[in-house]
Amino acid sequence: MGGPNEIRMEGYHVTHGPMQGRDELKRALGQGRHLYWFVALFSFFANLLMLTGPLYMLQVYDRVLGSRSEATLIALTLLVAFLYGVMGILDYSRGRIMARLGARFQSALDRRVFDAMVRRSAVSNDPVAQTGLADLESVQRLIASPVLMSIFDLPWTPVFLFGIFIFHPWLGWLAVAGGALLILITLFNQIFSRTPVLKAGIATQRAGLVADEIRNEAETIQSMGMRGAAFLRWKGRRDESLTETVKSGDVSGRFSSLTKTLRLFLQSAMLGLGAYLVLRGEVTAGTMIAASILLGRALAPIEIIIGQWPLVQRARRGWKTLAELLGKVPPEAPRTALPKPRARLQVQGLTVVPPGDTRAQLKSVSFTVEPGQAVGVIGPSGAGKSTLARALTGVWMPAGGAIRLDGATLDQYDPDVLGRHVGYLPQQVRLFEGTIAENIARLDPNRDDEKIVAAAKKAAAHEMILQLPDGYDTMVSPGGGRMSGGQMQRIALARALYADPVIVILDEPNSNLDAEGSAALNRAIRQIKEDGRAVIIMAHRPAAIQECDTLLVLEHGTATAFGPRDEVLRKMVANHEQLQRATALGSVR
Repeated sequence: MGGPNEIRMEGYHVTHGPMQGRDELKRALGQGRHLYWFVALFSFFANLLMLTGPLYMLQVYDRVLGSRSEATLIALTLLVAFLYGVMGILDYSRGRIMARLGARFQSALDRRVFDAMVRRSAVSNDPVAQTGLADLESVQRLIASPVLMSIFDLPWTPVFLFGIFIFHPWLGWLAVAGGALLILITLFNQIFSRTPVLKAGIATQRAGLVADEIRNEAETIQSMGMRGAAFLRWKGRRDESLTETVKSGDVSGRFSSLTKTLRLFLQSAMLGLGAYLVLRGEVTAGTMIAASILLGRALAPIEIIIGQWPLVQRARRGWKTLAELLGKVPPEAPRTALPKPRARLQVQGLTVVPPGDTRAQLKSVSFTVEPGQAVGVIGPSGAGKSTLARALTGVWMPAGGAIRLDGATLDQYDPDVLGRHVGYLPQQVRLFEGTIAENIARLDPNRDDEKIVAAAKKAAAHEMILQLPDGYDTMVSPGGGRMSGGQMQRIALARALYADPVIVILDEPNSNLDAEGSAALNRAIRQIKEDGRAVIIMAHRPAAIQECDTLLVLEHGTATAFGPRDEVLRKMVANHEQLQRATALGSVR
C-alpha cells in the first residue's frame, strides 16, 4: 500500500493529492478570466459614479441654497438621475456577469465532480465524496453573490477615505478609525466563528445521513417496532445540529449586529463632527453631508463581507473538500475505443484488497471463462465471492494479477463501455427513482423499448411487469415500494441483461426468488449460454448452480478447486465424508 497521496484508480497507479485538486479548481475558475476584467472595468466606473451623491450634496448645499436658483437645481437633479441610471446599469451588468461566471464554473466541474463522487463512493464511505456536488454549489453561490463584487469595490475604500481627508483631516481620521474597527471585527469574526460553523456543518451532515438511513429502512423500522428508537436516534443528531447551528448563528449574528451598529454610529458621528466643524467655520454644510455619504460608501464593502461571512466560510470549506476529493480521484485517462469483446474472461493471479483495508480478500485466484459457459462460484460466507464480483465488474481494482476480457485488461475499457459489456446483478438490489422501463434501460435517456422488453423477457419478468398498474411505466422507488424482493430481483436481472452484455455476473441471484422465479432464472442462464455469452454465478443455494458447467470453490479468499461441476462436487463430498470419518475416529479414541 502506498502513502496517503498514492492511490490506485481505474487500474493505473498515480500520485495525486489536494494540490492537484486545487489546481483543477483554479483552472475551472480561470476559464472566464476575461469576464473578470469586464467586472473590474464596470466596478471602476460604478464606484466612480458613487461620487455623484456627495458632489450633488456639495452643489445643493453650497451653491443652490446660496443662489436660490431653481434652474440650477433642476439641471443638477437631471444630471444626477442620468448618472445614477448609468451606475445602476453597470451594477446590474456586473451582477449578471458574476452569476454567469458562477454558472460556468459549476458547469465546467459538474461532470468531473459527479464522476469523482461516484467513483469514490463506489469503493469507500469517504465523507468528502458525500458532499461533492453540494460543495461545488456552495462555491458557485459565493461567486454569484454580492460578496465577490464587494472584493472589486474594496480598492475604492481608500479612495473614498482620501476624499474625506480632502474635506478635513479630522473627518478623515474618524473615517479611518471606523474602517479599522470594522476590519478588526471581520478578523475576529473569522477567528471566533470558524469552529462553530464547522461544527454546525458536520452536525447537519450527520443528521441528514441518519434521516436518509431511516427513510431507506422505513419498512424495517415500521415492521419491527423501531419507530420510537429511530426517532430518538434521529432526534439526538437533530438536536446536536440545531444546537451547533444556533451557536454558529449567535456568533455570526453578534458580529453582524456589531458591524451594523458601528456603521450607523460612525455616520452619525461624522455628521456630528461635521456640524462642529461647520460651527467653527472650517467646512461647509455640504461638506458635512458629503463626508457622511462617502463614509457609508467606503464601509459598505466591509459590511457586506461581514454580513455574508457564513456564505464565505461555507464556500471555503467546500473549496477545501472539493480539492481533497479531486485530489483523491484523478481524472480518468483517455482510452482507445476497443471493438465489442468476445465472452472470454481470464483471471490471472488475482489479488484484491478492499479499499480502506490492509488485508487481501482474494489471493492469487486464477480461472478462465469461455463463451457459452456458466461458472458457479461457491464457498462459505466471507470466502470472497462478492469481492470477486466487484473485481470482475471493475468496481474494485486488483492489487495484484489481472482480469482480461477478450485479452484486454478491464482498465483498458471506458467504465461506461465496460458496463455495457458486463451485466451485473448485485447481492443487494436497489432500484432508481423512476419507471421500471427507465430502470431496466439503466437510466439511458435514449433507451430502446424493444431492448427493454427483450431483456425483461429473458429475465422472465415481462409477464410480471404487465400485471403492474402501469406496466413498464410503473413508478418505483429505491426501496422498491410495494414490490416484493423477488420482483425487484427480476427487474434488476433484466437491467443486467439490457444491451446484450457478453459477460453476466450474478451475485446470489435467487436469494429472493420462489420456485417459479428460480426456474425462470435457470431458463435465462440457458439462453445466455446459447447466445454464446458467459455467466458467472456467486451462489449459496444448489438451485443456482444447476446450469453451471464449471465450479470455482473459494475458501478464505483462496481458490481451493476449479473444474467441471460434477467432478468438483464429488471431491467436496468425498472430502466432507473423509473429514467426518476422521472426526468420528478421533472422538472414539
